Amino acid sequence: MNVLAADIMERFYTLMWPMLRISALMLTAPILSQHAFNLRMRILLALVLAWMVYPLHRWPLIDPTSAQGLIEVFNQIMIGGMMGLILQVVVAAVVLAGQSVATAMGLSMANMLDPNMGSVPVISQFFTILSTLIFVGFGGHAILLGLITDSFQSLPMGQSLLNQETYGRILRWSSMMFLGSLLMALPVMISLLFINVGLGVVTRAAPSLNIFAVGFPAMTLGGFLILIISMQSIGGRIEWLWMQGFTVLRDVMGVAHV
Repeated sequence: MNVLAADIMERFYTLMWPMLRISALMLTAPILSQHAFNLRMRILLALVLAWMVYPLHRWPLIDPTSAQGLIEVFNQIMIGGMMGLILQVVVAAVVLAGQSVATAMGLSMANMLDPNMGSVPVISQFFTILSTLIFVGFGGHAILLGLITDSFQSLPMGQSLLNQETYGRILRWSSMMFLGSLLMALPVMISLLFINVGLGVVTRAAPSLNIFAVGFPAMTLGGFLILIISMQSIGGRIEWLWMQGFTVLRDVMGVAHV
């Protein structure tokens, strides 16, 4: 009986290490961390992945309450959380692009309550749904789960992400939040700028014209028309951002590119 209890405790202590890293990823990764993704499903998926990874590697028997164990707990949570946060930069870029487009169209006050991001403009919500569909469409969820399993080989127990090179790479990637949003929103914003200039010329030519009654519908209608025309290029830029995110993730984790 004592042998059985000791074996169960040993399995528990060793299974805990992949479970920590995978659970941290589930709490921070796009789509998987959303409130719409049921908490029970997240826990079940983390358990299944940890159980699949468990027999592939040798896990040291470390007491998690010891000093070494606490350091390892921190390392595993840090690795999993960092993987999710790297991809969250893409989500932030998509939301920021939607906010910029909505402001240019005069729809900055047309907000929706999102359980994950709070109150965001409807254009940001639309861009977020589009980016989620693109992510699932090219198999981003499968790539992410493959990376978390490969990370146990490239970053085994005892190896940490706490180094200057990794932090510098992540900081440089975080600037893509602004550059990526600019790439998505720039075509619509430039087109709306020309519409604004045209409305200004019309106002100078006909001062008696009520520009507020004409300008606001023109900006909104023109913005939606330009958005429809630019949808293919916006979708391509969102997919490119996801691919860049996975490239940075592979570099940081030390996983070979495919």
